[in-house]
Amino acid sequence: MITRFDTKQRMSQAVAAGGFVFLAGQVASDTEADACGQTRQILAKIDALLEKAGSGREMMLSANIWLGDMADFAAMNAEWDAWVPHGHAPARATVQSSMASPDYKVEISVIAMASTV
Repeated sequence: MITRFDTKQRMSQAVAAGGFVFLAGQVASDTEADACGQTRQILAKIDALLEKAGSGREMMLSANIWLGDMADFAAMNAEWDAWVPHGHAPARATVQSSMASPDYKVEISVIAMASTV
């Protein structure tokens, strides 16, 4: 069974299937925030989507992080490190990339196990 969450014409924000939860790339709503603030907003969105899909941050398997500027790497990591539960760090990749809007400093996507499995 496939369950889609917050689905629009182009994409779903999360899809649960086969015991996994796949999140679309999440960006900040308040793009005037610095990299720390944008990362905090994104992590809160991830928490809400994972919960909606029957999972949580301790169930994360993989994370992909895009930064508009690698100069924001330390700021993003400060928020990330405080958010990831000790002993539950996922496999992770972080790259610098052109973003969909120059106002976005960070984008994060995760894959997690569904805790209901």
